[in-house]
Parts: sequence; C-alpha cells; structure tokens
Amino acid sequence: MPKSLLAPAALALALASGAQADDLDLSNMSDSERAAFGDAVRNYLLENPEVIMEAVQALEERQQAQQAQDDKTLVADNAEAIFEDGYSWVGGNPDGDITVVEFLDYRCGYCRRAHPEVLELIAGDGDIRYIVKEFPILGENSVLSSRFALAVRKVAGDEAYEAASEALMALNQDMEPPVMRRLAETLGLNADAVLETMDSDAITEQLAETRALAQKLQISGTPTFVMGDELVRGYVPLEAMQQIVEAERQEG
Repeated sequence: MPKSLLAPAALALALASGAQADDLDLSNMSDSERAAFGDAVRNYLLENPEVIMEAVQALEERQQAQQAQDDKTLVADNAEAIFEDGYSWVGGNPDGDITVVEFLDYRCGYCRRAHPEVLELIAGDGDIRYIVKEFPILGENSVLSSRFALAVRKVAGDEAYEAASEALMALNQDMEPPVMRRLAETLGLNADAVLETMDSDAITEQLAETRALAQKLQISGTPTFVMGDELVRGYVPLEAMQQIVEAERQEG
C-alpha cells in the first residue's frame, strides 16, 4: 500500500476497531507485525472502500479552504495595485460598494463566454465598481488587441475604450495593420493616432505592471476575477458571480 494512504488507513482501522490513534506506533512494529497490519488495513479498505473516498474528499476540502485563505491574503497584500493602480479602466458604478476586477485576454474563449454575463452582473446590480486589467497571454494577437484597446483609451478616452473592448471581444480576425485601421475607423477614431500610440512606452509599462501583479497573485489564466477580497480563477456563470458578490456584501 502507498505510504500516503497507510497512515489514514491505519487511523480508520483503529477507529473502526475501537482503538485509540495514539496507541498506534507503526515505527516499532516488527516486519511480520507490519505485514500483518498492512494486510488488515488492506482487507478493511476492500470491505469499506467508502473510507478512502471520504478521506480524499476531506483532504480536498481542506486544500480548497487553505487555497481560498491564501488567495485572500494575496488580495490583501496587493490591494492597492489591484483596486487603485491609477491606470486601469473603471466602469460600472465608480462609487459601488463592491469592486469586481477582471484580468482578461480578448482572444480567450472563456473571457468571451463570460463577457455578456459580466455585463449583465454589473448592469443588473447597479452597485458594482468594475475594473479591467489587460492581461494578454495567448500570443501576439492577444498582445496587439490589448495594445489597441489601451491606445484607443489614450487617444479618445474611456467611452471609446469601452466600445473598442466590445469590438475586440467579437473580432475573429488577426490583428493585422489593415484590420486595426479599419476597426479604428469603424469606431470613428483617428486610426493613425491609435496605431502610433500602440507602441508607446506608457502602454508597454502598463502591460508589464499588470503582468507583474498577475504573477504576485499567482494568476496564470484568464478570465480571473477579484470580487471584493475573493480571488476567483476561471469562468464563473452569472448566478455564481451574483452569489459571490452577495456573500462579499454580507461579509463587508
């Protein structure tokens, strides 16, 4: 039997037989006693396989609880960079009682799946401050998409950025210069100014700072959300997001 299962199996056998866990000293057993004990444990588990599943479930629950607590610590330790970095776009209700931060990549299928539900969450609640962190991790088209969105904001402001973000979420073409130029013109923007701004040092620095923050938060995929003080990794359906927001309000 693997050593990883021997100790919990021994404990289970001891409890089942009425013995005390402290009475077990596997290190002082002789080879024959250890072999006999191993056989007894094996037979017990074969007759009661649910014990293993219960032990595995309990271990997973403890690990999940510890991960959640570790994530809360990460959020607390990096709160200023998450919620008040001074450069990320802020939507929803700027004075909302709950802040939802999304690390997103426009080329991420799960980000695109989550996007309408995130918008519905914000519109339906009315009291959520929403922050977007541009976190392009899926290749050159992702990077160019984020650079384009950030350039639009610098050239034309927040409303133009929001419109560009919506367009990029739906765009299924490579970010070639003619495509970007046409997109900028469709949005009613100065295409030359947008394309020139994309490679600016300010945008490069912003992307680098967001990437550094993601590393501190141990974020490796998109979408990832910070909802209040909770870090939520991966796609979450609307109903679950609503439940998290409500739970955060009650805790606050």
